[in-house]
Amino acid sequence: MIRFQTKHYADVTMFDHVALKLIGLMGHSGSVPGALTEEEVAEAFENLSNAVNQPSAQSGDSWDDDSVSLAHRAQPLLDLLDAAKRGHNHVIWEKSLR
Repeated sequence: MIRFQTKHYADVTMFDHVALKLIGLMGHSGSVPGALTEEEVAEAFENLSNAVNQPSAQSGDSWDDDSVSLAHRAQPLLDLLDAAKRGHNHVIWEKSLR
């Protein structure tokens, strides 16, 4: 599990494989722990938002497939990044013991 944190927003915890994919889509390496400076948050938000708005990120939800789409999985992280962007805060991520 990987936990994302910023000031004034609830922590977001995800399974490693999902979090690492989203970190890559934000434009960062898969290193954990990691961080975004407040200057990097807006670009990471845009990168991730653009990536999950692609048609391939929307798939996964069908009658025969119980997987959750990447766009749906990314939404809590997008919300956290948006809050960090509005608050001019940094974002960190690290392994979670929970």
